[in-house]
Amino acid sequence: MEPAPERAPVATVKVKDLTPQSRRVNIMVKVISIGEPKEIPNRFGGESKKVAEAKAGDETGTVILSLWQEQIGSVKEGDVLSIENGYISLVQGHMRLNIGKYGKMTKTDKEISKINTEVDVSAAEHERERRDFRSRYGGGYGGRDRYGGGRRRY
Repeated sequence: MEPAPERAPVATVKVKDLTPQSRRVNIMVKVISIGEPKEIPNRFGGESKKVAEAKAGDETGTVILSLWQEQIGSVKEGDVLSIENGYISLVQGHMRLNIGKYGKMTKTDKEISKINTEVDVSAAEHERERRDFRSRYGGGYGGRDRYGGGRRRY
């Protein structure tokens, strides 16, 4: 059996290039400000989590960075962060940059001297794309043919 092909490395993107569909994002941003942490209740009844929204940017624009739990205390204004494998989520239609459990955030010595505060990619409102169950799972039977089996692949 041959090994699974490795995913191609992802190039570093700039803030202005982020879209609601951005996944596996590598980006470098400077933290401009950090808001107060808020408690977010777990919708399944588990422990609530803390999140703080930080404004961060580069020479092309700014974005809201969601800092969760222990990430909150590890970052301060003026820090330049290298984010690997980040992703964009929509919160009430506005983009948020997240690190997530498969991502990595590290402080770097690199400098971002000028931040373009004129372009705020989190300010624009986006409509959440509707996921069409049938197209995602292959037909009107939820991915199963009428005899109960899954999609057949020969």
